[in-house]
Amino acid sequence: MKTRGLNSFQLKLFMAFLMIFDHIDKIPGLLPTGWDGIFHLLTRCVGAWFAFSAVEGFLHTRNRLAYNARLFIWAAIMQLGNSILTMLFQSKGIHLENNIFLSLACGVLVLNLVFGFSKNGEEVMDEKRYLRIGAAVLIGLAGVFLTEGGMTIIPLMLISYIFRNQPALRTLSYMVLAFLLFCLSIEIYPTMGATLSMMLYNSDWAFITVLPFLHLYNGERGYNGKWGKYFFYIFYPAHLWIIALIAYLVQR
Repeated sequence: MKTRGLNSFQLKLFMAFLMIFDHIDKIPGLLPTGWDGIFHLLTRCVGAWFAFSAVEGFLHTRNRLAYNARLFIWAAIMQLGNSILTMLFQSKGIHLENNIFLSLACGVLVLNLVFGFSKNGEEVMDEKRYLRIGAAVLIGLAGVFLTEGGMTIIPLMLISYIFRNQPALRTLSYMVLAFLLFCLSIEIYPTMGATLSMMLYNSDWAFITVLPFLHLYNGERGYNGKWGKYFFYIFYPAHLWIIALIAYLVQR
């Protein structure tokens, strides 16, 4: 009998679909005025879901070191691709900077440092624990301030891990984080329209829209073939690079 709700693979497919709408504004003339901000707000759940999914991967992987290394490798691949395409397309003002792989890799590294590099999922307690926690704080701060969406993704990953068996406390902590991000982002402009426009673009707090999808998640992995494992690693940079190519070609 099938479990109710949606499994991880199904939700990842849906989030990959939503991801496109967050970036198609890079193609000139494709969206009506103002819709780019609306799409940006509505897709804040995407990064939050993949951050939550990275914690799930951390919990269930057979080898945490290999899992972390894979994220850093894909971050390096994406950075290389971004740099090459930026060099080729910059004459038309196209610059590629997105790299959520690096944000996720830093988040998983923080979890590894704080809770240990155990392959069997058990937390490691040793004499170097405090050194590892110190390193985790430095890497966490770097991730928060220097990586894409780090101010949301790093705290969200810590909350997701710490309250992994306490969904009510996890949800409450998400709401507190969303409120803090809202307070940090809010800025009142002379007109209501300008203020609302600011809130659409500066909307990290809207990651909280991931909650309905977490409610739908049934805890199952779903399809587990090699295609499913690497599709999302490939799709993320590929769709951004294709959008950049289209944007370059349609500009005069």
